[in-house]
Amino acid sequence: MTVDWLTRTAAHADARAAAAGPADLARVVRARRRPARRVHLAIAALAVAAVAAVLVRVLLGDYVVALADLLPILRGETLPDAPGASFIVMEAKLPRALVGLLAGAAFGAAGAMFQTTLRNPLASPDIIGISLGASAAAVVALTFLDAQGIWLPAAALVGALAVSLLMYAVGRGTALAGQRMVLVGIGVAALLSSVIQLVMTRTSVQDAQAALVWLTGSLARATWPVIGLLTVSLLVLAPLLAVCSRWMRLAELGDDLSTTLGAPAGRARLGLVVAVALAAVATSATGPIAFVAFLAGPLARRLCGGRASLWAAALVGAVVVVLADFAGDYLIPDVNLPVGVVTGAVGAPLMLAVIITAGRAGKA
Repeated sequence: MTVDWLTRTAAHADARAAAAGPADLARVVRARRRPARRVHLAIAALAVAAVAAVLVRVLLGDYVVALADLLPILRGETLPDAPGASFIVMEAKLPRALVGLLAGAAFGAAGAMFQTTLRNPLASPDIIGISLGASAAAVVALTFLDAQGIWLPAAALVGALAVSLLMYAVGRGTALAGQRMVLVGIGVAALLSSVIQLVMTRTSVQDAQAALVWLTGSLARATWPVIGLLTVSLLVLAPLLAVCSRWMRLAELGDDLSTTLGAPAGRARLGLVVAVALAAVATSATGPIAFVAFLAGPLARRLCGGRASLWAAALVGAVVVVLADFAGDYLIPDVNLPVGVVTGAVGAPLMLAVIITAGRAGKA
């Protein structure tokens, strides 16, 4: 029935196009280009905002660096008037800004991919257990195995992949696979939260404190090896994300219609594998930063005029994390708040505002 309906619709469209004049065709072309133009403008504006956020994080704060001095510092030169500026920028400020930029982009793109492909606003890595899987594995490795260096991100990656495989195994092969995956993920997230609490009560105070800082979401472990890991991961996953973004837009139409249009549901959900990898890599570097993956997609969709865009969502996540880290360091005098505390405090009321707005528009 769906194929016949599409055939009749295409025939009617061809007939109307044949009967239309040049002026009508020009109006149709302009109407189709207008949403795409808005998406491109939104992506360009967000890219400028991301660069500005990085500059704010690097140049401002307790130690102010002049913009004219930044390029010599990046070239490795020592400033005669400020010999300590190179160390502060290259070992403290710039690594945190770059890790926040890369991890925020990964969180934002992963959240938008989950929400769009599964057609569920709750399908976010920090809601359905992906981030908690990484957190539980990292906490166990940190407290019981004394994992350090590259082993801690590796443990977090294994935990996130294990949760995603469980969700896929339970949800695949059914007409309501997306809904089942979300429900299973929420249940697994509750179980893993209990596991984390149990581990925290059975470990030493020092290990519990270190695990708590990581669980809150922090950029305190920002180092150049971590930046290298994030950069390589994103360079590998970005082309796959670009391919999956085409299937993602068709997945919004539903399994039957997307299959008819040449993107079977199974192929479209391959993008979820990329999203899991993005969320796992970001969580392994920073810990679970609250609400970034959950809200980056809806905010980007609002900026793009209702159209989903992975690139816009990634840039929204990057801007939010970098600015939240800056606010956590300097918003309250003499208090350094982890970035996860700031995003949680801002994200909760923002989520309520999004839900209320969607309810008034009849889209709750």
